Amino acid sequence: MSVLESEQSDVVMRPDNIRTRTLPLVANLATAVVAFIVSAVVVLTTGIGNWVLVVVLGAVLYLVGLNIVASRVEGRRAARDKMWRAAIYSACLLAILPLASVVWTLVSKGVDRLDGNFFGTSMNNIGARDAGGGAYHAIIGTLEQVGIASLIAVPLGVLGAIYLVEYGKGKFANTVRFFVDVMTGIPSIVAGLFVLSFWVLIVSPWFNNGQPRFSGFAASLALSVLMLPTIVRSTEEMLRLVPGPLREGAYALGVPQWKTIVKIVLPTALPGIVTGVMLAIARAAGETAPVLLVAGGAAAINFDPFAGNQSSLALFVYQQAGDASKYAPARAWTAALTLVAIVLVLTIAAKLLARRNSLTR
Repeated sequence: MSVLESEQSDVVMRPDNIRTRTLPLVANLATAVVAFIVSAVVVLTTGIGNWVLVVVLGAVLYLVGLNIVASRVEGRRAARDKMWRAAIYSACLLAILPLASVVWTLVSKGVDRLDGNFFGTSMNNIGARDAGGGAYHAIIGTLEQVGIASLIAVPLGVLGAIYLVEYGKGKFANTVRFFVDVMTGIPSIVAGLFVLSFWVLIVSPWFNNGQPRFSGFAASLALSVLMLPTIVRSTEEMLRLVPGPLREGAYALGVPQWKTIVKIVLPTALPGIVTGVMLAIARAAGETAPVLLVAGGAAAINFDPFAGNQSSLALFVYQQAGDASKYAPARAWTAALTLVAIVLVLTIAAKLLARRNSLTR
């Protein structure tokens, strides 16, 4: 190799020549600022929209400007990568904004009635001109109805998913899976009508001297119908994610299949199962139509879920939102905030309990 070729190879292999130029963070931020300023000027001066359109148009202009600026500094390939990365981040931010707006609205309007009177009294004997009244009866109803529905739906859903994954084969398993998928999309009012026609009008008269009876238990049955398909599908997917070698290792040691499922498969899939169960509970806690159809709603406290009308937080929010009293909207917002807080506390508690399992760490 000649001296000239050796010098050329040294020049090519120097680290300074391998490094490429990168777009400075200041230029990236400047592009974003200019894009949103241009968007605000165009949208607000022409009057074609509000701040929502400003954000959307600004994000589009920012992506276009970033691609142009990065192409001149880093090249086309790196500019495309940077542009799509910014698009992903922007999409994530745009998805979070509505959620943050809902949370802020809920908290800002729901704190007005966060007092002892709201959590310690019911709406019994509260008129349109009374500023008091609370959701104690609705909180009790929600906890009882969702608790009973969970006791019904969670064991059935988990056992059904175990059958579909570990034992189910052939046409029967495919039929069960098909009907579970169909039940996932049924409206909540259909579940309420089913329980109304079966339990309230046919079964409950046997225990009430021939008279139909509304009850919180009937609402729990309707909520369990809504929870069941969600629990089955989510648990089935989590069980399928359990690695096959775990089962095979247990079988090789002579462990029976039922004990393998109880000791190996279920603990491994427990975090995912808990997530699916909490999603089902959150849906059940927020349903209004089934409770209105089969529990009737009540202004007074009823601790007995098997006899008499009973309310829930979702139904309480619906009733207060449509009330003509000037004090009703504050009660509705605080009840909605309370419902979200209950679901959040239950979800955190369930996650903490699932983490204590040694096989899921």
